[in-house]
Amino acid sequence: MQLVTRRALGAAGLALILATSTAWGQAPTRVRGTIEKVDGNTLTIKSRTGESLTVKLADPLRVNAMVKGSLADIKEGSFIGVSAMPMPDGTQKAYAIHIFSDAQKGVVADRFDPSWDNRPGSTMTNANVATTVTGTDGQNILVKYKDGEKKVLVPAGIPIAKYAPGTAADLKVGAKIFIGAAKKEADGTFSAPNIAVGRDIDPPQ
Repeated sequence: MQLVTRRALGAAGLALILATSTAWGQAPTRVRGTIEKVDGNTLTIKSRTGESLTVKLADPLRVNAMVKGSLADIKEGSFIGVSAMPMPDGTQKAYAIHIFSDAQKGVVADRFDPSWDNRPGSTMTNANVATTVTGTDGQNILVKYKDGEKKVLVPAGIPIAKYAPGTAADLKVGAKIFIGAAKKEADGTFSAPNIAVGRDIDPPQ
């Protein structure tokens, strides 16, 4: 019985390892860069690390344009994404903010990511604005997500972008893009369900 149990546990452990490895292998990839070439739904992207990437977008195209926003656009009830650096007291000091559209509420997960890959040590918080008041060092915002809340300091002058409906016309050479959930295919190309492209501001994610 003991031998059978050990074998069963060993098989279960191996299955878990394989399942975990598969999950890791299928983890989405974030792509940031500049459009170098447009061929229908296929883009050639120069990544911010200098690599040339081929990205195949879903058909029909799902394009989100990023347009300039301001602090005045951030109100109680706004659903925002905060790129930030954590401060010693736990406050998140924003270095960029993007404001989601009403259509993205309930679609984009509200959550806190303590290990965002935009900058070393940065975080990302997708959350609803509960309160906002002017402080001595900038705007103080309390945001709430399903698992908690964060205090956010928004210094003056940081980039603030809003999501707006985009079209294929926004996908042009030289435009800056962000893809949050690209999948790397066996041939080394990437597929993506949607894309955010800067119209008059670079995607701040």
